[in-house]
Amino acid sequence: MRLSILDQAPITRGNTAADALKKADELAILGDELGYHRMWMAEHHATNVFASSAPEVTTAYLTAKTKNIRIGTGGVMMMHYSPLKLAEVFKTLSACSPGRIDFGVGRAPGGDNYSVYALSEGRQSMVNNMYEKFDTALQLINDEVPEDSLYNKTIATPSQVILPEAWLLGSSGNSAVQAGRRGVGYSFAQFFNGEMTREILDAYKKNFQPSAFMEKAEINVSYMVTTAETKEEAEFEAMPQDIWRLMFMKGKIGQVMTPEEARDYPLTEMDRMIIKENRNIHLVGDVKQIATLLQEEQAYYGFDEAMICSIPHSQEKRLNVYRLLAQELF
Repeated sequence: MRLSILDQAPITRGNTAADALKKADELAILGDELGYHRMWMAEHHATNVFASSAPEVTTAYLTAKTKNIRIGTGGVMMMHYSPLKLAEVFKTLSACSPGRIDFGVGRAPGGDNYSVYALSEGRQSMVNNMYEKFDTALQLINDEVPEDSLYNKTIATPSQVILPEAWLLGSSGNSAVQAGRRGVGYSFAQFFNGEMTREILDAYKKNFQPSAFMEKAEINVSYMVTTAETKEEAEFEAMPQDIWRLMFMKGKIGQVMTPEEARDYPLTEMDRMIIKENRNIHLVGDVKQIATLLQEEQAYYGFDEAMICSIPHSQEKRLNVYRLLAQELF
């Protein structure tokens, strides 16, 4: 099974946004050394929790710092950008790092209503044409004349570059058929809500049509993982993320606390029950338990690649998650 990395550049308690981006740099270099297949940066706006607001910029930086690992966006939130700009950005990235760039896109806003409005310069955002926008971007990337009359009198430069891999993200299954019909990869965010089914992934495979971007169907699944040498240590490191998600569900968004703070945090019985239920979207255990679970998930669902998102407070503990999984699964 291929392993990959999803990073949101989390700003944990006591750290700055600059620290978070430096840690993304360290993670990319380690992933490259360990043999991880790809690393994607997410896109989040109007938050002091994540520093990844411009994943296409970080992609350029991380690609320059690594040698073999694919780098890309997971994903760029295309509602905010012109298809022409998307095409030019990713063609430029691919020209600079041929064969290593991923054009991963999502249909979500990646921020609150105020940031969405600001990103559109006060205009009403167009949210009902995401697939058409994606089509236009793909045509421009592939040096084709788009069907959209707004874009069919221009070209996206640089031309005649090696194509990036194209991926469509989803968390509910709505994009599965659309990704298949367009001949792009399908990335399912299992750590969003844990609603992955074989029917969703099979619908993608059934509808897949080879394209210039991808010859055969490719599926990756993103998991939130906290692992360590022992289950007890993994539980200790996982509690800050568990509490963060609990607070998020209550509408309280703050930075991820330290494991010591999380250990001493007063939780109600209802809180503990919710955290236990959320363990279907936050995989916690010793490395052998996690490796076995990922292998079982792959065998059952039939995906190609597990993309790991991990947010222990300590950078060394976070890097060790990826080291341990590589040792167990490579």
